[in-house]
Amino acid sequence: MDIETPPLQRDTPKPQGERRGLIIVHTGSGKGKSTAAFGLALRALGRGKTVKIYQFMKVPTARFGEHRLFERLGAPIEGLGDGFSWKSRDLEHSAELAREGWARAEATVRAGEHFMVVLDEIMYPLRYGWLQLESVLACLRARPAHVNVVLTGRSAPAELVALADTVTEMTLVKHHFQAGVPAQRGIED
Repeated sequence: MDIETPPLQRDTPKPQGERRGLIIVHTGSGKGKSTAAFGLALRALGRGKTVKIYQFMKVPTARFGEHRLFERLGAPIEGLGDGFSWKSRDLEHSAELAREGWARAEATVRAGEHFMVVLDEIMYPLRYGWLQLESVLACLRARPAHVNVVLTGRSAPAELVALADTVTEMTLVKHHFQAGVPAQRGIED
């Protein structure tokens, strides 16, 4: 490891623009997309902002760690799906749940009552063709100016990346699954 001298002056100019709602995308094959979105939601809640979280692939009765914590904080997560496609018994039903869920999420974004709306794992129903990309893009373009929307999932469409204000691609470098270590409660849930 190379040792660096800490900078003594800011190396980038301070932005002078107006504050506004952002579109933030966390994508890529690495871990941490949902975790990063939940971190933003916690940061907003810590500032007294209103937050709504939708999970497109989790069932409404899911009780993972994030569900338990956000419920305690007064911002329960709404599961919109029936699990990942390999767990589904009826993919058309899964697609219908995604469309119904999108209708709720879209109404929330457009209503403007929340500072932040998280659309966790929305890339799956987009990639599977369960949701129309243009509908999602139109909603993001028409949202009230103060609403921040965070979208997560692998393989974000190029059109969404182009529209977004901030895009982070999580890159897999190493994963414990590769060493045969199973999912850990409190890490993957």
